[in-house]
Amino acid sequence: MKYFKQLASASLVLSSLFLGTIANAEFNHVAPAAIAQSAASSFDAEALKKTLTTKLGMVVEQVKPAPMPGLVEIMTPRGLFYASSDGSYLLQGKLYGLGDRVSDLTERSMSSVRLAGVDQFKNDMIVFPAKNEKHVITVFTDITCGYCRKLHEQIDDYNDKGITVRYLAYPRAGVTDRAGNYTQGFADLRSIWCHEDPKAAMTKAKAGSNVAQRICDKPVEAEYNFGRKVGVSGTPAIILANGMMLPGYRGPDDMLQILESL
Repeated sequence: MKYFKQLASASLVLSSLFLGTIANAEFNHVAPAAIAQSAASSFDAEALKKTLTTKLGMVVEQVKPAPMPGLVEIMTPRGLFYASSDGSYLLQGKLYGLGDRVSDLTERSMSSVRLAGVDQFKNDMIVFPAKNEKHVITVFTDITCGYCRKLHEQIDDYNDKGITVRYLAYPRAGVTDRAGNYTQGFADLRSIWCHEDPKAAMTKAKAGSNVAQRICDKPVEAEYNFGRKVGVSGTPAIILANGMMLPGYRGPDDMLQILESL
């Protein structure tokens, strides 16, 4: 939709300004008391939902006070937005707390949403478990993605380092095309999830084999929608045990170092 495109450009500017100065892991630090105790200004959640739906066509899933006084968090299927408590202003971007340490408050809010979603799909992932499990990562993947294939080629190395890899489906071309037909990427991932041996099917597909088409009720579309909601813009995208998300490929050694530093 038009408003998402407009807001996305502003979000990219904000992200680029902070990328070199704020460590990804810092979102877990507690915000200063003045921020953490956000002024829960009185607001009418239902009226705010109605305003955003009427004016922008937004689907609002949840409304709650933001850490910054005067702002409200708006959770939608397209991610997290902020609004003034009266619905007069809408923002999309990062919210940072400035105390003894800079805290990424947006990432902290999103981490809880990611963990809830991961738990929802825990029985529908394709899992490559480590025998001596020390860490678990959840990876949004697509079989046409070069770095997804590279990651999977090294799956034994991740497992040997004690890292269990769990896959969620994220067809990069989306679920349907402009004509409303399922994309080939979606159909292939659904077929892998529906296979009697999904792990073997995943390995063969990422090695370049054709995918025998299958249809079942696995929640591949729901996994894709979840990815869009929590900020996935490409694959692989890796969710850690604390809800933090790493975009892009990380090799086994690099991944282990990141996990052990948290």
